[in-house]
Amino acid sequence: MKSEDTPFEGGPMDGRVLPVLLGITGHPPKTYRIPVPAPDGGPPTVLVYRRVPRARGAHTGLTRGWKYSYDPTGRTGQGRKWPWSKPVRDQDATPKGKPDDADG
Repeated sequence: MKSEDTPFEGGPMDGRVLPVLLGITGHPPKTYRIPVPAPDGGPPTVLVYRRVPRARGAHTGLTRGWKYSYDPTGRTGQGRKWPWSKPVRDQDATPKGKPDDADG
């Protein structure tokens, strides 16, 4: 598999360059998550970096590379991918509305 040295900006990884595996399209993943173990043995903290264009070509305007920018919010996604897709159902199984009086 091919990899590309990709710079990281912002957050704890600021200024570092890591080799990142490229996908079948030749691009690195849109998000890069780095789990950082907690010193007290608790759940790990996950650092989230988003892929952004590094530079544009002068003549063509095409992206000439990628870099990762720190996302302090750590969002997992942007919501629904397609506007016509089904919304995610509420995970709560209790009915919304007035409770039925089963005793009488």
